[in-house]
Amino acid sequence: MSIIDKVVAAVTPPESEDARREARTKAKAAARPGDWLFMILQHHEQIEAAFVAVKAASNAAAQTAAQKTLAIILTGHSNAEESVLYPALTKVDEKGHATMAYTEQAAAKTQMALLEGLTPMTQDYLDKLEHIRGAVAHHMYEEENTWFPELKDKAPQEAQAKLTQRYQEEFSRYVGRDTNVEGIRLRASGT
Repeated sequence: MSIIDKVVAAVTPPESEDARREARTKAKAAARPGDWLFMILQHHEQIEAAFVAVKAASNAAAQTAAQKTLAIILTGHSNAEESVLYPALTKVDEKGHATMAYTEQAAAKTQMALLEGLTPMTQDYLDKLEHIRGAVAHHMYEEENTWFPELKDKAPQEAQAKLTQRYQEEFSRYVGRDTNVEGIRLRASGT
């Protein structure tokens, strides 16, 4: 973790696990089976599981394989959000949320690229992984607590179905329709 990362982490402590649980519960209450928010929440849980798998790997080869799985779901998920949901946020007058979301995801992609250059199973690797996990967890909290519930409330009903269809298409474009990568079942559909 760089000096700048450490300073930022010190002055902006992460939200608590209780706050994250409350945000997830709030988002689940707003989601409907098969809709875009339902898929987002499934992907968030898969991303969390993928981070655990990378950290828990018992050797360098397993850690590299788990990292590739994490990268696939994280990139597919973020590409779909960036193509579909963040523009929708701007349409409902949430440009600030959309701008922050793009910025955070660009940073996560950059950090994932830097992780690829580190030697698996080393402390530097694990520190970078934890830094990325913390940033992604915070990003998911923002989406689940505020950004996406607001989008659900503000976007017209006819737009909701279009968001679901487009999110599913964009995620599928990168990940595939129904893929099992290193034991984590990635679903493009809301089922």
